[in-house]
Amino acid sequence: MASLGAVMASEIAETPKVFKAIFDNKAAFNSVKDVLVEEKIQSVLILARGTSDNAAHYLKYLIETQIGLPVGLTSPSSVTVYGSELKYSNTLIVAISQSGQSPDLVKFATAARQANAYVIAMTNDSDSPLATVAHNHLPLLAGPELAVAATKSYNAQLLVSYLLVAAWTGKQVNGEQLISEATRLTGTSDLVSDAVRVASRDKEVVILGRGFAYPNAREAALKIQETCKISVQGLSTADYLHGPISALTPETQVFIVVPAHMPASSITEATVKIRQTSSRIFWIGKGGTPEGDDIVLAGSNCDDEITSTIVDAIVLQRFALEFAVASGYDPDAPVGLSKVTLTN
Repeated sequence: MASLGAVMASEIAETPKVFKAIFDNKAAFNSVKDVLVEEKIQSVLILARGTSDNAAHYLKYLIETQIGLPVGLTSPSSVTVYGSELKYSNTLIVAISQSGQSPDLVKFATAARQANAYVIAMTNDSDSPLATVAHNHLPLLAGPELAVAATKSYNAQLLVSYLLVAAWTGKQVNGEQLISEATRLTGTSDLVSDAVRVASRDKEVVILGRGFAYPNAREAALKIQETCKISVQGLSTADYLHGPISALTPETQVFIVVPAHMPASSITEATVKIRQTSSRIFWIGKGGTPEGDDIVLAGSNCDDEITSTIVDAIVLQRFALEFAVASGYDPDAPVGLSKVTLTN
């Protein structure tokens, strides 16, 4: 009989192989490297749900910081529920989905294309309906993903997003380092052991991040909710200070996502205020400022914050996996969830 979480564990461990496949397929980005100029793109909208929506936030930060175009997240129900007529000339739609099958995403992408948007899809199935609707499809190359909680496909979405923007900006990418760091983290057996030993399912969990760390904070919260059957908040540190911090107690378990090279000033105010109430912080990544009894889930050593964020996703996935198993849950098949959610 397979052990709890065996499938999810094996899929997280495949991340370096997935990264290599994506880098070996870098020529796929040539077809879209000039699209911003050729299509006179003035704004970008990202279409996604669930885990893919967290990857969408990463792509949003990338485009806004590296290119300066305005980027928004779509509301599929504007088409599927309210039947809105879109006016999307000079607009790029980037659709992100593991399966490429969700009817609401397909219907929105179809309506956007009919409204003169240019559509790029990222999916794990080149024959999926969403891939077929798009002008261009960028494959995730993650291979079959059987565990309900998406892991290697999310990591692939982050990397494909990074390479897409690198193609637009002409940025050189250190693929060897990304693969090497992913290999190191997946091969570290005690990567999250201290945090799993100390964390409790019976105490509130809040996960915070800012900038490029924010998408991983959202994804960490989602993964723990999916696999451990507890309610978790995933928030921006800035948003946390604008109200939710009032619910902080000495028992609250605060995880802060801090990839290497993250500007320390971006989280200083939140950290100082959290320490006034909570005596311990869990840090995911190498960019934190640990003190006392803080627990560090050490992340990658990549050259910059953007690439460190990609690799550090492995850490949050390993924590969700091992925390669920320690709690007696099977993260491969959480009760009440299915691998593909077909929202209309």
